[in-house]
Amino acid sequence: MDPEDDQAPADPLALIERERANLVRQIAPDPRLMYWPWGFAWLIGFTLFFLRYGPDGRVYVDLPDWLPLVVLMLLFIAAGITTGFAGSRSVRRTSGPTSRAGRLYGISWSISFFSLSVLFGRIANDLSEAQAGLLWAGGMVALTGTLHMAGSAIWQDRQLFVLGAWTSLINILGIAAGPGWHSLIVAVGGGAGMIVAGFLGWRRLR
Repeated sequence: MDPEDDQAPADPLALIERERANLVRQIAPDPRLMYWPWGFAWLIGFTLFFLRYGPDGRVYVDLPDWLPLVVLMLLFIAAGITTGFAGSRSVRRTSGPTSRAGRLYGISWSISFFSLSVLFGRIANDLSEAQAGLLWAGGMVALTGTLHMAGSAIWQDRQLFVLGAWTSLINILGIAAGPGWHSLIVAVGGGAGMIVAGFLGWRRLR
């Protein structure tokens, strides 16, 4: 038997796999645009919170009280616009269940965060300033990790699950450490985790 006969059937399969990979690269959003804006937002924003509202009320840098929150919100808005634009371009290139799943997943983020905001707004006034800050930050980070893991089930993306699990782990460690330390742990661990995830996702697409 000619050895080439055994190789021939594999060629069409290799061609199909290669074309599938090319299609994914064409329609998938750039992971750097999806992760890096949020990664740098967490890294910069939560670092400012740590510097201004450190452990046990310590002030490492005497920043205006309003500055960390304003900077974090502006960075979140910029990140949301960037990822929304990148994601919408990908959705426009697809149709059917995939496109619908993307829209519903995006809407789920908005509804979930709004729901928690309403809840925390009702009970935060009954807590001290430090504990209220930990409630807001810990709750929002917990929701982010959960939605990442849920997204991994939708998109069959193992890396997204790892990122969600990692985000949940550092959030638990930060909450256990207490106010101030939570900001530092989330800034370094969470921000760096998203930056690394964006880089690895970009390499995988290449």
